[in-house]
Amino acid sequence: MVTAPGQTAVVDVPEPAVGPADVLVRIRACGICGSDGLYIAVGGIPPRQGATPLGHEPAGEVAQVGAAVTGIAVGDHVVLNPMASSDGIIGSGGAQGGLSDFVLIRDAEVGRHLVTVPKHIPFEVAALNEPMAVASHAVNRLEPQAGQTAVVFGAGPIGLGATIGLKLRGVAHVVVVDVVANRLAKALRVGADAVINSAEEDVAERLRELHGEAPRHFSRGGKPGTDLYLDAAGVPAVIETVLATAKHGARLSVVAVHKKPISVDFGALLTSELTIAFAMGYPTEIFEVTEDLVAHWERYALIVSDPVPFAEVGRALELAATPGAADKVVVTFPAA
Repeated sequence: MVTAPGQTAVVDVPEPAVGPADVLVRIRACGICGSDGLYIAVGGIPPRQGATPLGHEPAGEVAQVGAAVTGIAVGDHVVLNPMASSDGIIGSGGAQGGLSDFVLIRDAEVGRHLVTVPKHIPFEVAALNEPMAVASHAVNRLEPQAGQTAVVFGAGPIGLGATIGLKLRGVAHVVVVDVVANRLAKALRVGADAVINSAEEDVAERLRELHGEAPRHFSRGGKPGTDLYLDAAGVPAVIETVLATAKHGARLSVVAVHKKPISVDFGALLTSELTIAFAMGYPTEIFEVTEDLVAHWERYALIVSDPVPFAEVGRALELAATPGAADKVVVTFPAA
């Protein structure tokens, strides 16, 4: 858990007591998110400032089931909904975190708090369920239609998950933009139709080559025929590029966290009728995405770059916080 600004520690706590309506989950894997680094930097999240349990991307196996709980059994493999926990969001200010041996689900309901996954799915892949729900919500905000064209900015875990999601929804051609060569190579492996290194290529010109040129609308001529834009990068250049290149009627979904204000000339955008949607969390997607994850787990598995045992959790947190050092770090726990 976070113990002070910039500091974490492994803390011994009592094993949770299981009531008749509860389920105790033994955690077997938990991903590390960029927000974990933020929580560490600021010293936790009130009201648990200085004592915030970390980890909101957990997967595990059921260790105990209360007598009143139905639909689940000891030994089942499960993924959790961190936002549904009654004692606060798991790993994001709540009383429990997924970087723990156990998480107790109080008043557990299958389908609301947790769902089972087949046992052939590796735990480190199952732990992608939460971030892939974030990616799925970002895709849903685009309202994609079969046959459309799309571009995803950012080939990190969310951008890669969105790429997979767009292809599974029938988008005909998906381009991924990044500045890191190995991330672009991975984007092709998960199903992107093309990639653009924006440090070396003109994005608008390449999109015109790949998606054709859109019909002129008012004064907006020479725009790429790209229908959908998704920002999973969070840098001003992405928004500037989209606003300058979007054709009439295009849609933009912003899932990335922008840390600096961006100036937007709405007068210049008026004739574009660009729709801008923001995506936060997963209002309905947390278990909707599980079916995709299970059906295509080998493709999603490519997102995990660094599984690290819990005995080296400090190294895992440092690795995840170091720009360019790893794509997706997942902490793994031994079986009982």
